[in-house]
Amino acid sequence: MVTQFEEKGKIYTPVISKDPVRVIIQTIMNRVEGEIHLRPETRLIDELETSANFLAITNASVFTAEGSLAYTTRFLTINRSHIIWILPTLELIAPEDNG
Repeated sequence: MVTQFEEKGKIYTPVISKDPVRVIIQTIMNRVEGEIHLRPETRLIDELETSANFLAITNASVFTAEGSLAYTTRFLTINRSHIIWILPTLELIAPEDNG
């Protein structure tokens, strides 16, 4: 990684571009719908297998176990150990297409 220094000592690092992926996440207590940001050429499973304890979600909606909307927020972190399953919304199949 290239690091640049300003005359006054401020450190600049390159911006890492990431692509938003809409997901539905089932946790122990709630369902979360939002975006996970992945580096280009990175799969969702690769992001989930990192050693970080928390997963960052943007533009999130949190739903109760009964299905009602509890919160909306621009940023949320989820403890990875509380995730039961995660579904990229691009992988959803309409019920009539299930054959």
